[in-house]
Amino acid sequence: MFNKLEEVEDRFREVEGLLADPAVVSQQKRFLDLTREHAELLEVVEAYRDYKRVGEEIEGNRELLQDSDPEMRDMARGELPQLEARREELASQLKVLLLPKDPNDDKNVILEIRAGTGGDEAALFAGDLFRMYGRFAETQGWKVETLSVSESEAGGFKEVIAMISGARVYSRLKYESGTHRVQRVPETEAQGRIHTSACTVAVLPEAEDVDIDIDPGDLRIDVYRASGAGGQHVNKTESAVRITHLPTGVVVSCQDEKSQHKNKAKAMKVLRSRILDRMVADQQAQMAADRKSQVGSGDRSQRIRTYNFPQGRCTDHRIGLTLYRLDSIMQGSLTELIEPLTLHYQSEAMAAQEA
Repeated sequence: MFNKLEEVEDRFREVEGLLADPAVVSQQKRFLDLTREHAELLEVVEAYRDYKRVGEEIEGNRELLQDSDPEMRDMARGELPQLEARREELASQLKVLLLPKDPNDDKNVILEIRAGTGGDEAALFAGDLFRMYGRFAETQGWKVETLSVSESEAGGFKEVIAMISGARVYSRLKYESGTHRVQRVPETEAQGRIHTSACTVAVLPEAEDVDIDIDPGDLRIDVYRASGAGGQHVNKTESAVRITHLPTGVVVSCQDEKSQHKNKAKAMKVLRSRILDRMVADQQAQMAADRKSQVGSGDRSQRIRTYNFPQGRCTDHRIGLTLYRLDSIMQGSLTELIEPLTLHYQSEAMAAQEA
């Protein structure tokens, strides 16, 4: 590990030198790439330098244990446990920082929420989940843009798709993919019986042009008249767009905008991300065939979380975490769920790397 850290520090110094070179500054793309690399290396280098500094302090205190002054010996003896604990903490942090980076971590995401089993109650819960993620996004300083909505007559959504953009969105939300189950008494339930419903959540990294090359010849684009609420343009102009990617069969529709061009642009964003997600899923399936445990896949086919309203309880089944703070969670306080999940998958990744 320490040989690797020395290489990282050497590269960091090299990048710093290049960023100070006027010839590099004049090359915009190279300068931006190096600036990005500098930011990625900085956290590792700072932690490594802290680790080395603490190690030097430990050595200095051990030498002071032989000092002729009793007060100096006592001071050194008292500081050693804290310093050694800090060095162990930094060593653990460095192991995490040296894990292979998920190339999608810095990306924006396409969030897709669909009502599953449970009829109207599932659609209402889909609306609750969308508001939950929207409020969490606000606390993170992210922007939420709705791309496509299919509303339920009883309220909520049959399906809602949104773009969430900001700093490292995918790294925070990538473990939210899966089946979310709700247990509560619906407003229409006269006898107070608890019903169980479910929604599926998919978090897809936003696909950029450089990520995936889509041949226009592989697309079938249909335009049609929009339906539902939306003003004068509804049912009068062919503004709605349906795009089918023929090789994969992926179909995306969008009718939220009055402009056919805007609907097409939104649909293409979702299409790219779905195809990229399918490619990643195929790669993960191949890796899963070679090893039993698939680290950090966020497989959305499994039930990942239960929201029990009568007990005010939220349970994440992947890590056995139960929190009795459902009200605050539904208001967007997701950090207490997201951080333990991230730590869990990082620990699994470290174990797999060491195996």
